[in-house]
Amino acid sequence: QVQLVESGGGLVQAGGSLRLSCAASGSIRSLNVMGWYRQAPGKQRELVAAIASGDDTNYADSVKGRFTISRDNADNTVYLQMNSLKPEDTAVYYCKVVTTYNSYWGQGTQVTVSS
Repeated sequence: QVQLVESGGGLVQAGGSLRLSCAASGSIRSLNVMGWYRQAPGKQRELVAAIASGDDTNYADSVKGRFTISRDNADNTVYLQMNSLKPEDTAVYYCKVVTTYNSYWGQGTQVTVSS
């Protein structure tokens, strides 16, 4: 089993920044892909950004140029730096990690961007 602990959400004004963190612990053998998803009220959960073990990254078009995903393999942590935040970025943000055999979700952290 892998446990994920997220932090860094909160309330910010439009144009501001937040940094999300997700630390993995437990039976970690290989964290192949680490990523962030978000779900706004009444909408489906969507991929925000993901980073593979080789540091290849993938971003949703809506966040390209504003968000940056990174990972610290020594600490089994993935980060999401969010700049130039917009009200439409308001959502619950979930961390997800994919190992060789399973995938795991974090509990979610609320990000609210006021206009």
